[in-house]
Formats: sequence, structure tokens, C-alpha cells
Amino acid sequence: MSLRDPTLEDGAIEECLDELNDCVATLARYPPTVLAVAMRVHLESLLRVALERGLCTREEIHEFLEELEQQALRDDEGSEGL
Repeated sequence: MSLRDPTLEDGAIEECLDELNDCVATLARYPPTVLAVAMRVHLESLLRVALERGLCTREEIHEFLEELEQQALRDDEGSEGL
């Protein structure tokens, strides 16, 4: 399985996102920065397991994280200095 092209049945990603959204909604009492750090720890573990099990390569993880950074900062570029 690749991080770019997951080989999941149709709808699996949307279903997983729905469940994750429900779970995260129960954590609303925590500030977004606390959630971000906790999610980073979990993402790190998930990516490490995927790498160890041969589900993706180091390069795929690198590309995935670069895209994450670009998407996370994309909307922020126009608001610098505000």
C-alpha cells in the first residue's frame, strides 16, 4: 500500500474520516495545539509501523509529510503579519 494511492475499497477513507471526526469532537475541551501534538505522536507511530511492515517507503513518507506541510501552511501564507 502506498500513502499516495491507498488500496482500500470505495468509501473506506470517508468512513474512517467520519469516525475520526467523531472521536476528535469528543476532545473539544483540549486546545488545538494540544490536539495537534497528540495527533503528531499518533501519526509518527502509524507511519513507523507502515514503514516497518513494508507498506510504504521512506521516500513515500517524506513526500506525504511534505504535502502535509504545504497544505497546512498554504492558507497561512497570505495572512502573515496579521
